Amino acid sequence: MTELMHPELLYQIALTFVPNIGPVQAKILLQHCDAEEIFHAKKSFLEKIEGIGPVRAASIVAFKNFNRAEEEIKFIEKYKIKPLFLTDPSYPKRLLNCYDSPTMLYYRGETDLNAEKIVSIIGTRTHTDYAKQVTDNLLKDIASQNITVISGLAFGVDGIAHKAAIKNGLPTIGVLAHGLDQIYPVEHTGLAKDMVKSGGGLLTEFGSKTKPDKHNFPSRNRIVAGMSDATIVIETSLKGGSMITAELANGYNKDVFAIPGKITDTKSAGCNYLIRSNKAMLLSNTNELLHMLGWIDLSKNKKAKKQQREIFIELSKDEKIIVDILKENEHVSIDDINYKSGLSSSAVAAAILNLELQNVVLSLPGKLYRMN
Repeated sequence: MTELMHPELLYQIALTFVPNIGPVQAKILLQHCDAEEIFHAKKSFLEKIEGIGPVRAASIVAFKNFNRAEEEIKFIEKYKIKPLFLTDPSYPKRLLNCYDSPTMLYYRGETDLNAEKIVSIIGTRTHTDYAKQVTDNLLKDIASQNITVISGLAFGVDGIAHKAAIKNGLPTIGVLAHGLDQIYPVEHTGLAKDMVKSGGGLLTEFGSKTKPDKHNFPSRNRIVAGMSDATIVIETSLKGGSMITAELANGYNKDVFAIPGKITDTKSAGCNYLIRSNKAMLLSNTNELLHMLGWIDLSKNKKAKKQQREIFIELSKDEKIIVDILKENEHVSIDDINYKSGLSSSAVAAAILNLELQNVVLSLPGKLYRMN
């Protein structure tokens, strides 16, 4: 019954289960015939295709496990999951430009995978407060640009990015390293539901019953890198999934940005390396990002031309105290700041000077100050 109702989809899904046939080989085959024709082709025809050969041709001819594909069709129908084959008009077109684009994607959500502006935001699972501040500020500052945010639904920076996107009204998509019959980590089940409800989605190339095995994550990372206009690395050590994703994005000729960190901070060592080796552009404020991606024109946008608050700031304890005071009032005199902060006048002067240099605080006539 299933085969009669969905013959094309059956063969498309089955192609992903054939041993020795990965995304690259599937792309080659599909240049010569469609999915159903591949399974009905003679071995002599298939083995002559450059990049296929006798071993892979034999795997295709010998494949009989169509029951597995039928099970997947029942699963996606039951849970209203959208199957996106390479030739589907809704398939992410940015991914099609990657040599190893997934043969099939499974998508639960409503957001357009071919949205005009898409960025990936990635980073370490064991983030610092600085990474959280950077991510929160970044998402707040790009909220007006209607940008779709991609990440991997992992602990740390991924989760922060998804949550901040939802908070700021931006659609956000989690790319998974397993099937859509589960959420990993399980602690992010609620977050995943919120992402779908808020207009985002969940995306994977893995069928149901696929566990989040270690070797699936690099495959997941290539989707994160490939379907975005740019990848932003918030915080990472020299090794890990974020570095793999950044390298993949470079290989796909995508823009990569990295947030600089202290040279003594091992959790920023990866970002600093990417910048130093010219594999990523140093990112310090939102306008830089939007301008380099061609999403705003600083020469014409008067608002953007104004010197803007740096978004990637790690405030000292004294600076935080003063910022909190200024947030509560339209403007505050230096005397009131001294009184309310409980700091010495020299400590207040030093903190305000630093905040002015970072464009956080603006000095007004009459020794008044306000948030910039």
